[in-house]
Amino acid sequence: MYLGKVIGTIWATRKYDTITGYKMQFVQPINGEFQKLGEPIIALDTVGAGPGEIIYYVTASEAVIPLDVDMAPVDASIVGIVDYVNLES
Repeated sequence: MYLGKVIGTIWATRKYDTITGYKMQFVQPINGEFQKLGEPIIALDTVGAGPGEIIYYVTASEAVIPLDVDMAPVDASIVGIVDYVNLES
């Protein structure tokens, strides 16, 4: 799992049938200190996250697991909203 911050929502009038009903979000990958890591990605939202929220997400073939379908063209899925991060030095 990876940390990210939702930075926007994608609106699509047409989607692949198996992902209809799920929001697509722009996610900026971050580290535990909230610093940007690389370029933003698109992730399917399975938990109701919104812009500005810190989330965790999964990628690759695991991205389909949180969905209620067997197969879908999904590379990343948001699977949780972070309440807080506690880093020990």
